[in-house]
This record gives sequence, structure tokens and C-alpha cells, in this order.
Amino acid sequence: MGKLSLIILLVFTGSFCYAQNQKVADSLLAEYRSGSYQEHELELLGQISFNETNTEKSLQYAEEIIAKAAVDSSFEYLHKGYLHKGNALELKGDNVLALESFYESQKYANRTRNDSLIGSSLLSIAGAYAIIKNYSNAKHYYEESIFLLRKMHDSINMANALNNLGDLYITEDKLDSALLYIKEATTIYNIKNHTIGRAYSRGNTGMIYAKQGSDVMAEIYLKDPIIELEKLEHYYPVCVYLTYMSDIYLRKNNWPQALTYAQRSLELAQKHNLTEQIGDANLKLSELYEYKDNYKAANTHLKNYYIYRDSIQNIETVEKMANLRTDFELSKKQAEVDLLNQKHDNQRITTVSSIIALVLIALLALGLLHRNRYIQKTSNIIEDERDRSDRLLRSILPDKTAQELKAIGRVKAKLFESTSVMFTDFKAFTANSDKLSPQELVESVDFYFSEFDEIMEKYGLEKIKTIGDAYMCAGGLPFPTHDHAHKTVEAAFEIAEFVLKSKQEDPNNLTRFDIRIGINSGPVVAGVVGTKKFAYDIWGDTVNIASRMESNSEPGKVNVSENTYQLIKEDFCCSYRGEIEAKYKGKLKMYFVNARLDHDHNERRKKSPLKIIGV
Repeated sequence: MGKLSLIILLVFTGSFCYAQNQKVADSLLAEYRSGSYQEHELELLGQISFNETNTEKSLQYAEEIIAKAAVDSSFEYLHKGYLHKGNALELKGDNVLALESFYESQKYANRTRNDSLIGSSLLSIAGAYAIIKNYSNAKHYYEESIFLLRKMHDSINMANALNNLGDLYITEDKLDSALLYIKEATTIYNIKNHTIGRAYSRGNTGMIYAKQGSDVMAEIYLKDPIIELEKLEHYYPVCVYLTYMSDIYLRKNNWPQALTYAQRSLELAQKHNLTEQIGDANLKLSELYEYKDNYKAANTHLKNYYIYRDSIQNIETVEKMANLRTDFELSKKQAEVDLLNQKHDNQRITTVSSIIALVLIALLALGLLHRNRYIQKTSNIIEDERDRSDRLLRSILPDKTAQELKAIGRVKAKLFESTSVMFTDFKAFTANSDKLSPQELVESVDFYFSEFDEIMEKYGLEKIKTIGDAYMCAGGLPFPTHDHAHKTVEAAFEIAEFVLKSKQEDPNNLTRFDIRIGINSGPVVAGVVGTKKFAYDIWGDTVNIASRMESNSEPGKVNVSENTYQLIKEDFCCSYRGEIEAKYKGKLKMYFVNARLDHDHNERRKKSPLKIIGV
């Protein structure tokens, strides 16, 4: 997922609608140095930074925009300067600093109150999260961007966001959703006669056909974008489409042609320093050589792939990017709280003045007794409101997290060494939801998720969030436990039993579904995020693998990873499914949990407490 997001962002984000072009950059630079330009100086510098193919020079011009805009307090050009800076850093592969620049860009876009500028910075933030495969954050920012750009009728940038979100769903194998977003983007590109956008959306459609096994249609849709985008020097999508062509020809048993496409992808990626696609092309070549039993060549390419993957997805990078979002969202929330406190202070002054006047009148009319009663009543009201605020905060966040937020005004992200993460997803939900009215759809989902919430309470698990028809929870946080895997599997059984019983009995005559469940155990980073409200969230490779366990499960089954199996194998009857290919994770060992074993395992669970490490 997110393979094409970076390129689309670099091409279309902001005020410019063309690809990087060194000749254009050189021409504009000569005009700038001569002083003969007619347009705004910072606008010209922005065009130079955008077109400059040398990332170090592009970064230099972006810094110049920021410095000049800061002198004039020009929020619009501070936004654009940080946007160009983030794009240049992203091309260098420095994703943490790139994301930091994009957040700065959004901060200044917010000050302009221009929803188009805000939407473009959200689009860049989404692309940055997509690159490191943090899909939940990427979706969140894509959806916010689409909402704002649609409201502003910024059709081209909105089409780019739709196309990127469709590409994300392709990677998650949610092809119906992917096709829906890409079709809307294609319609906009056709209306606007946008050649580059059409090429991207056509190529993405080809990837969908390839994943559906329609190789003839896939090849038809992929060939033209490869030729067209290479002419336009958009090499990143070309590399992606070439790896898909390699897959198509391998399925045709034409190994030499499959190898040719994969090698061409690697050559282009290396020539143009496209770090992510260098890794993916090496992975594809490793698969091809392994297919021919050339294990030496396969291992060489596999090592090159791991070098890239580890540089992008190491836990330190995940933690830094998690803290970036946490700090940014909490700073926004703190600004809102400060404004609210100021309003409360003004109201308090008015209220206190009124109370004083009333007390004086009460002293004259009713005496000390009535005055004391009034003060007592006021104190009770204040206490009730304080309790109500505390209950509301605890309903949103875990108790310990809520206490930390109240005490110091922010929540520090933490690393939990051992947790179990569970995902559930309803089979054929998208197809069935089209047949339901909005009220029926909400009632159906609420029927299930309300029961799931009760099950979380029963087993002491933490509900993280829901995404459409998907439900995500975790055990072992915010308080570490040694039996989190057992409790998570027990909860999974109870969820599966409830869904099956509901389908058989259907007490409310609503549409019923089958459910897939997946669980993985390992370390996660947890913290508080949110743009409209506080939300407790988790990140890390453990979460991504748990999602893969769910997508590779079967209706009514509980599918667990090797990590989870090792923690529960003494207490549950499991069947080994073998090593199954998981998207971007290679082959993973998977097990179906079939039943509980009838023996006492309490003594085995008596282990020392786990440690929480502050991030």
C-alpha cells in the first residue's frame, strides 16, 4: 500500500500540477537570479524547489522560502515552504524529518484558514504514513483531506487523494473499496482532461485486475501507463507496474519475460534512487530466482530487500513517528483547552460577581443561614460537574492514561514489550451494506459491536477502535499481564460464538454476517492521538501482522500467528495451517485455534510482571 502515493503527492500537491523537470528548474533559476521575474518571489522559489531533481538543492530552495516567509509572517508561504521541504526529505528517505515538516506545513495552513491548503498538507501527511505502512494513520489523514478538498471543490487534489486511498485499499486486498475510489478519481481526471492523473488511475485499475486474476485485462491496463509515465519521467509508478507485469508473466510460466520486467524495475529504481522500489524489486527477483532453485541469487536479492525494509520499518522510526503525531495532536488539543479555559475564566468572573451580589442581598434579606445554604449548593454543583468531566475522560481513555493527561497535560507514548492484538472483520459486509438503509446498517453494526464491548470488559481487554466493519482490541495494555494471549483467544471464541448464534437465531430480523478473526502477539507502541477528540491508539509491526492474520483467516475461525501459538499451545487445541503468504510479510506460520483444553493451567500462568518502557 502507498506505493504510488508519494509520486502523486510530489506531482500534484500545492499550487503546481506538473512533474519535476530539471530544465524548467534551470530556466526559472536563471530568471530568478536575473531579477527579471514578474510573479511573486516566493512563488517562483517554490516552482524552482519543486522542479529541482537534486534533492539537496530542492531542500536548499525550500529552506530559503521558509526563511523569507518567516520575515513577513506569511503563513501561506511558510505552509508551502515546509511542504516542499517535506517532499525533498521524503525523496531522500528521511521519513521522520519529512513528516515533521508536513506537520509544520499543516500548522501554518491552519493559520491561513484556507481549507485547500489544509487539505494539501493532510494529503502529504497521509502519504508519509503510507510509505512506512502505517495504514490506519494514512487512511485517517486521506479521509480528512478528501472531506476538506471536496468542500472546497479542489477537484484535482481531491482526485489525487481518492487515487491514493484506492491504492491503499489495493494493498490491503479490499478491491471493492479500491475500485470505488479509483473510479471516482478517474471520472474527475476525464472531466478535467488530466493526462497524468488518467495514467495513474488506469495503472491502479490494472493492479486491481491483476489481483483478481484477470491477467489479460491487467496487462492491457498496465502497458499504456508504463510507456506514458516513463516518457513523463514518473519512474516510481513505472517500477511498481513493472513488478505487476513480472507477476503476470510468471503466472503464464514465461519466466524469462517475468525476470526481464523485474530487472527493469530494479534498474530504474537504482538509477533514480527510488529507495522503496529498490527493496520491492529485490524481493520480486528473490522470488523469481527461488522459483528456479537459484538460491544463491535469491538470497542476495532477499538480503537487499531486508536492508531496505529494516531501514524504513525499524521500531525506532515507528516510535519517532508515533510521538510526532502524539505531540502534534496534543499541542492542538492544548490550544483548544487554553481557549476554553479563557472562556471559562470570563464566565467565572461574571458568575462570581453575580454570586457576590446575591450573597449581599441574601445577607440583608435572609441572613447567614441562607448564605451558607447557597454556598453549599454551589459547591455541590461544581463537584458534580468535575465528576462528570472525569467520567467523560475515562470513557474515552484508559484510567491510567486519563490520569496522566490530567496531571501533566499530555500523554507520553510507551512501548509495551508483550501484548496480543486482535482484529475482526465481517465477510461480504460491503456487498450486503449496499442493500441496507443507513439506519439498518448502523443498527446491524451496533448490535455486534455493543456485545463485543461487553466481551472486552469481561476479559479485561482494551478496545482500540473500529474502522467500518472492522473491530480492533488488545490485551496486555495499558496494564501489562502475563496471560494476555489466553484472554484474547478466550474473547475471540466468545465473539465467534455470539456471531454464529446471532446468525442462526436473528432475534431482531437484521442482516447477519460471518466473521473472520486474527490474533498476533508482540511489542507495540501506545499513545494518545486525535484531531477532533482524544483517542488511544497503538502502532508497530505486531499490529500489521495481526491484521494479516485476520485477512488470511476463514469465516468463524480464529487464526493466530506463531508468536501467539507459542503462548497458548498448552491450553488450546490448535491446527497448523503451514506457512502462508502474507502481503509485505512474506510467508508466515499460521494456526487455527479449535478448542480449549480441559486441564488446569493456573500455575503455569504465575509469571513475573512485565515491564513498561517509556518512549
